[in-house]
Amino acid sequence: MPKDTDTRFDPVIDRRDTHCMKWDMMEPIYGVPKDDGLAMWVADMDFRPPQAVLDAVTGMVDHGVIGYFGNDGPYRDAIRWWMRERHGWDVERDEIFTTHGLVNGTALCVDTWTEPGDGVVLFTPVYHAFAKVIRANGRRVVECELAYDGTRYAPDFDAWDATIEREGARMAILCSPHNPNGRVWTRAELDGFAALAKRHGLILVSDEIHHDLVYPGQTHIPMSHVMDDGLVMMTAPTKTFNIAGAHTGNVIVQDPALRDAFATRMLALGHSPNSFGLFMTQAAYSPEGAEWVDALMAYLDGNRRVFDDAVNAIPGLRSVPLEATYLSWVDFSGTGMSREEFTRRVEADARIAVNHGPTFGKGGDDFLRFNIATPRANVEAAVERLARAFGDLQ
Repeated sequence: MPKDTDTRFDPVIDRRDTHCMKWDMMEPIYGVPKDDGLAMWVADMDFRPPQAVLDAVTGMVDHGVIGYFGNDGPYRDAIRWWMRERHGWDVERDEIFTTHGLVNGTALCVDTWTEPGDGVVLFTPVYHAFAKVIRANGRRVVECELAYDGTRYAPDFDAWDATIEREGARMAILCSPHNPNGRVWTRAELDGFAALAKRHGLILVSDEIHHDLVYPGQTHIPMSHVMDDGLVMMTAPTKTFNIAGAHTGNVIVQDPALRDAFATRMLALGHSPNSFGLFMTQAAYSPEGAEWVDALMAYLDGNRRVFDDAVNAIPGLRSVPLEATYLSWVDFSGTGMSREEFTRRVEADARIAVNHGPTFGKGGDDFLRFNIATPRANVEAAVERLARAFGDLQ
């Protein structure tokens, strides 16, 4: 098993009965018992955030007055510092719009630049909240399925051209790095996405919430390095630093025409951020936060190797190699089992709550998604349970 010198991520923190979606809701939703089940579905981590973030919240509480947030210049500058230092991307203060997380950010983009009945392109299988938001806004989901060769996902631009021509669309949402397949798109692939958007006159919304969670040997390229006009960028500290409950995200719009339209819509809807999220973000986007993320990725790299080695040793199971994110996408097609059967074995026999593949759209039927951002002891317990649940295949 991998040995990490940094053990700050090893403690198992009991999150049960803390109004925790991931642990408290796995029994009513998946039938996995809360007392001895393992929660590997919701995409948050079972780790404490950087101490600087906790100190920021403690400072607010110690002061005792929780009022309106003012003078957000330092907060915006912390975002600018992070994007420049960690991603080589220069952002100006007035290009940053703070939303209540990126699901809200996605909804605002759909609301601002499309009309009811318009098509919105998704490259599936992809994060399930996108489709929910699109449909809830009365728009159509246009699914462009990624090509999968049994090991790796890739764009299929020729097929997508025909789909978009047939279905029509006004916007496309790109997940970069991709959730759930863990791809870090190459420069050539990103050029292809940009060209696709230009050919079909699409506004491209690039959700880059996982951009800090990239494994050694991989390099994430911000879509802003590839195209300018017609691009909307979405980033957030919440996934990176495990502060999802802060519901704080950023829609960054450098195209002047798009920026004016988004500013008008934000004003019309009365959007303003919560002060807890702003204090936490400013503390996270710092040298201390950077050190914490580097240590986190070393730890997750160890978890990835433990999980992949054990899962791939089970005949018929295939863990798609992760290039980024902490969400492992496991292919069960080699078992020859129905979706109902392999899902039952994972949930009822192994007692692990996971995300079901079909919720991610076309191409997800044979898959389950496992969250490995948890102490190594939990990952080791999970793969032992999986080996027993599929023991007849050995």
